[in-house]
Amino acid sequence: MAFDGLVLNAVTEELKNNLIGGKVQKVYQPSQNEVLLSIYANSLQYALCLNISANFYCAHLTTSKRENPTVAPNFCMLLRKHLTNSKLANIYTIGLERILIIEFSDDEDNIVSKKLIVELMGKHSNILLLDNSNIIIDAIRHFSISDGANRNIFPKEIYTFPTSNKIDILDYLRFENNFPTDFTLTQFFIDTFIGISKTFIEYSVQTLNMSNDLNKENYIKLANYIINLKNSIALNQVKCINFQNDYTITHTDTVEALQVNFFLDDYYSSKQLQEQFVTYRNSLLNFISAKLKKLEKKLIALNSKLEECTHMEEYKIYGELITSNLYKISDEHISHIVLDNYYSEKQIDIPLDIRLSPNDNAKKYFKKYHKLKNTYSIVQEQKIQLEDELNYLGSIVYEIQTANSIKDLDNVYDEIQEDFAVNKTNSNVASKKNSKKKVQKMKKVSNTENPIIYVVDNFKILVGRNNKQNDELTFKIASKDDIWFHVKDIHGSHVILQTNGKMPPQETINKCASITAYHSKAMQSSNVPVDYTFVKYVKKPNKAKPGMVIYTNQETVNVNPKIF
Repeated sequence: MAFDGLVLNAVTEELKNNLIGGKVQKVYQPSQNEVLLSIYANSLQYALCLNISANFYCAHLTTSKRENPTVAPNFCMLLRKHLTNSKLANIYTIGLERILIIEFSDDEDNIVSKKLIVELMGKHSNILLLDNSNIIIDAIRHFSISDGANRNIFPKEIYTFPTSNKIDILDYLRFENNFPTDFTLTQFFIDTFIGISKTFIEYSVQTLNMSNDLNKENYIKLANYIINLKNSIALNQVKCINFQNDYTITHTDTVEALQVNFFLDDYYSSKQLQEQFVTYRNSLLNFISAKLKKLEKKLIALNSKLEECTHMEEYKIYGELITSNLYKISDEHISHIVLDNYYSEKQIDIPLDIRLSPNDNAKKYFKKYHKLKNTYSIVQEQKIQLEDELNYLGSIVYEIQTANSIKDLDNVYDEIQEDFAVNKTNSNVASKKNSKKKVQKMKKVSNTENPIIYVVDNFKILVGRNNKQNDELTFKIASKDDIWFHVKDIHGSHVILQTNGKMPPQETINKCASITAYHSKAMQSSNVPVDYTFVKYVKKPNKAKPGMVIYTNQETVNVNPKIF
């Protein structure tokens, strides 16, 4: 991300103009990497977000709501103790270092009593509270020289600024006649100067219509551009713009209040929401995948038992032939016997246990037959149930993969909570719980989202978003004369064509089938078979999982997935 020293300077300049003199009313810590200061200034309420996560380190005002933990973290309690009701006396940076310093006072004379240091340096980011003697009161993250850090970050230690070999852009003349030969212009600037991001340099080179060659002309032109931009920051004549899947800061003639802060708020809120969505989705997929693997192993075991059961009739024949030929068996301790098989009119070689008599061998085969016969009926039923469970889990995977929002994932989570007895003590749910914390939403969310609606040839078509809504759509919303659609033998949504008592033409039915194919796992395929029948022929078996139905009197049409 391009939150560099130039962006921080622009943010700080806007904060100075709006927050200095304001009063800290509340302090929150929504997550381990984020602190929010609620500040009342100039008759307005502001929320200052300080984020030190490795991927989204930033500082800006925000209007996005965060859910806070029921029990505040220790560092949050410390900040509340020292900063609540204090006045924001000053806010500044040091050159282009990515360090924000906020000073607070407890009296009308603006004598600084506390400092909040926000170090925005990727995975080394930190937030520290200092007293007026620069002694560390505490920090979110503690570091020790003995553990390889370049300074101690502990309570009661004297705070020292992080060190860097880079120089300020104002010293650029030091290099105007001494360039390394193996560097590009971009690489030299980001390796040499403090607080300048690669994204910004690439944007600047493109804006100035320059080559990326490191020579004196390009070097001085780019350095002057940066210095001029730095001067524009003091006049609030800068803004942030999107660039190459990132963002950067640039000049503007239009001065708007807090334009940099609010751009950053929108940008980082969107990025964090996307990351939270991906993390949440992956945790659900991992949970379902673990269950799928267990069930697939169980299915292999059941199939193995069924394979063994295929020999049960053979054992029955062995027993019958031995029993009917006992008078022919003179030696009771033989390992096998060849007898006429009156079922096939061929001779059969029957293995015998030499420790048992012929009669006991027959009993042994009959016992094995009856055991396998009972096993077969039990295992066959278990296999049917297991295949239904696997089919249902496949529909859950489809729901997760096609989810477009955190709300969609919440609905899936609610469903698997009910059907798999998910609880917060389950180790598989730990990742789910952590992901939900990241989206600041641990409570259950009811499935109130409406189905997807299309209108084709003046007929309304309703598409279910998930299994629970599929059931609601089919058995509560649809009338018995509406037409129900589903892709054949593939996971997908229930689709209802509302007829309002009129029989739609085949062309409309085909279009609805195309929509059905589009809302299925076959959306990337062609010539997809789609079943359709009247809703009155769709039934839900007792104890069936959400979305699982049986249907009759169906017709099938092959279509290409498409929406209209």
